[in-house]
Amino acid sequence: MRDDEVVLPTPPSSRRQWGAERRADPMPIIHPKPSQAALTWGRVAIVVTVLLWVGYVVDTILRQFLDHGGRFAFVMQSVTYLLVVTLLALSSLIYLVTRQGALRRFKAHHRVPRGLLDAHFTEQQGALTVLIPSYAEEPEIVRMTLWSAALQEYPDLRIVLLIDDAPAPADPVVAQRLDATRALAGEIEAALTVPHARASLAYEEARREYGGDRRALVSGEPLRMLADEYLAAATWIETMGLEETVHDHVSEFFVEQVLRGLASELRLTHLGLQGALDQDGSVTGDRLLELYRRLVWIFSARLGNFERKRYASLPQEANKAMNVNAYLGLMGAVWRPEASAEGTILVRLPAGAEAESGDIAVERTEYTLTLDADSQLLRDYCLRLVYHLEQPENADIAVIQTPYSSYRGAPTRLERMAGATTDIQHILHQGMTAYNATFWVGANAIIRRDALDDIEVVETVGGHEIHTYIQDRTVIEDTESSIDITAAGWRLVNYPERLSYSATPPDFGSLVVQRRRWANGGLLILPKFVRHVRRRRREGDPLRLGEVMLRFNYMSSLAWSSIGLIFLLVFPYDRRLLSPLVVLMALPYFAAMAVDLRSCGHRYLDVVRIYGFNLVLLAVNLAGVIKSVQQAFTGEKIPFARTPKVRDRTASPAIYVAVPYFIVIFSLVGVWHGWEHRTWGNVAFAAVNAFLTATAVRSCIGVRNSVVDLVMGVVNWLYVPVKKPAVAAAAVVDGPMDWEGILFHGDRRLDRDLRQTDERRRRLTPGRR
Repeated sequence: MRDDEVVLPTPPSSRRQWGAERRADPMPIIHPKPSQAALTWGRVAIVVTVLLWVGYVVDTILRQFLDHGGRFAFVMQSVTYLLVVTLLALSSLIYLVTRQGALRRFKAHHRVPRGLLDAHFTEQQGALTVLIPSYAEEPEIVRMTLWSAALQEYPDLRIVLLIDDAPAPADPVVAQRLDATRALAGEIEAALTVPHARASLAYEEARREYGGDRRALVSGEPLRMLADEYLAAATWIETMGLEETVHDHVSEFFVEQVLRGLASELRLTHLGLQGALDQDGSVTGDRLLELYRRLVWIFSARLGNFERKRYASLPQEANKAMNVNAYLGLMGAVWRPEASAEGTILVRLPAGAEAESGDIAVERTEYTLTLDADSQLLRDYCLRLVYHLEQPENADIAVIQTPYSSYRGAPTRLERMAGATTDIQHILHQGMTAYNATFWVGANAIIRRDALDDIEVVETVGGHEIHTYIQDRTVIEDTESSIDITAAGWRLVNYPERLSYSATPPDFGSLVVQRRRWANGGLLILPKFVRHVRRRRREGDPLRLGEVMLRFNYMSSLAWSSIGLIFLLVFPYDRRLLSPLVVLMALPYFAAMAVDLRSCGHRYLDVVRIYGFNLVLLAVNLAGVIKSVQQAFTGEKIPFARTPKVRDRTASPAIYVAVPYFIVIFSLVGVWHGWEHRTWGNVAFAAVNAFLTATAVRSCIGVRNSVVDLVMGVVNWLYVPVKKPAVAAAAVVDGPMDWEGILFHGDRRLDRDLRQTDERRRRLTPGRR
């Protein structure tokens, strides 16, 4: 072992579930280029699915109508069964078409060489602000996210942690966690000062020495000094990795991929410089300065916090969208906090006014990166994505992202299955870009400020201007914003590399929160998309069929697939409608998904486990759809439920635990009923559903945990809290009168007279209690 080589500690052993993920290494950053055979088989799968659907309609439906048509019950069963089969076949077909687009993009992608990136950002340096919305997060999780953003190789980087917790919590445990979160930005910025000072000093010395004639060749001692700087930077990062505590697969990813990955690239550059020295090579003065500048960029991030709940003039809706909107609306101005009767408000200073101590200057940057507090970025995420944005042919791209992948080495079977579905979605989102049907996935994305301005909505609420860029009408705010951005004439793109990772729910309770939120809102956004399609048609620039179908499927398929699956599970369809063609129709879909899972490092048989996983989530998805319908009728916003990002188990609502058991029982009844009537197709279908659902319940929920959640659900339903009598307001208040509040708000006890009137009526009405 070399003297300068650093060995990272081995992660401590921990108890893992049987069937958990053994592999800890993530997939390669660059997708393997698919072979021509893979593309050909993808086309074959699409054609076979269409032909089997046509064959089923002709052979089963039409033939049965000719032989047994006329009876109303059979006609209705035929129509509904054909509709369900068609919709499910459509979802399978769209999956196959989308993955085909992804394979084509992976085959055509060529990575931009490092030298072109360095040269590009030497001449053009658009500033970038990273916004990390955080609410009740574990400080350690937020810390890793902040570090992954701070170590981005980007020339002008500003990172803001948007803390959405109550500013002064009464609970001492919550207050301690909040203080720890607030301290993170300062701690990271202070830690960066040492390597940044060294890199900056070395760069300035090189600039003074070689900045005059940048085309002159440099060799020998200057290259040795540059190599020493790269070695020092790599050693500093590796030393930080040695000091990290690796307690789970997420922190292992942070050490191995974020820290050690960056250090490995720096060591690779150091190795190249050593090779140049050994071979008497030389570089131009320009290239020398570019390499020095890269070190300065790595350690030059500026970090800070912002808490919108400290200011009464900012939006207070409890969701991530408005947390981000609050800061976006402040960018490009200087604000002065002032006390008022409603609380502290921010007053915008006129342009050119002299700022004072305590004023808040919010820089407006050309680009904004939104990053979830449980996500991590690989080292050149910002550099490569912004470079793509700044190519002349990409001037109309508003949002660019890499759909996040899952952390590997999940210790539970549920987290492994959730991670597998995440990795499948990564492929599908890459394919959607091939048809110009990209949706913004809110875990990470770089957005042009000009595009945000195009979709800005300004309202006056309570005398204050509220700037809304990301609509919070639904809880899937990134999906609706995608339609807004598209309607404004911009494009969205998924960059075809794996450069971002995000956490998957570790237990069933947190998975319920996440998936119920994902299922809620798509139907509400669909009318906006339909209006956009009609407008483009009227303007003579219609959207392509592929884009329309993929976007329509993305927003509504969860609704029709959930309802269709319920019909297949519950309704005893006439056996004459059953056909082996239906099973064969699904085979290309499942085969393609199995291949995709294997390509992502999972197992072929995980495709069967994912089917059971989706059966367990059937009630969760349906609840999200019902919430969308409820919101459509009431017009009220659905509260944003954040996915818990903690290491303890989150309890599940009893209904979502009970429904999988009901599916198992009902399927077993279906097995018995099919056996009695010799309908072997129904027997096989019900038996498979019963077995896979029971297996998924045991793997994803756990028998013991499900019993606990069911009992607690019943107890909470029976328990009725005792209402404490309202304490009458004292006539005399100790202390100074809040005269400003009285003058500003008026009488805020607007229901006082009504309550007093009701009380008098109860006293005066005989027999009323």
